[in-house]
Amino acid sequence: MDSTTHPTTPASDAAAEAPIVSLTTKAVEMVKTTREQEGMDASWGLRVAVMGGGCSGFQYALDFEQEARETDHVLSVEGLNVFVDPVSARYLEGVTIDYVFGMAGAGFKFLNPKATGSCGCGHSFAV
Repeated sequence: MDSTTHPTTPASDAAAEAPIVSLTTKAVEMVKTTREQEGMDASWGLRVAVMGGGCSGFQYALDFEQEARETDHVLSVEGLNVFVDPVSARYLEGVTIDYVFGMAGAGFKFLNPKATGSCGCGHSFAV
């Protein structure tokens, strides 16, 4: 996966640091497919955020945006721009986003090594 961080991390440190958040190849594929189905071109990126709420205290949010905000970390993962705001970045460090198929349906799954608990739906977590 080709991942870089801009603009808040100097280039010399970017190569030594792991990306804030990782996406599996399947997750990137599904984001690109969904973006295309929604009529958006490749200039649109994915915003990954953490918001207060949900059963366990925090919840994940995914949305499409055309541009990064001034203070965003911008990652490039397999040709997909991923935008993460600085507050969300603290909670997303080490998270891997996957796309899974299961008996309950299909969807994005967040694998968060820092989460101390989560709810049954998998979209809410505690740290």
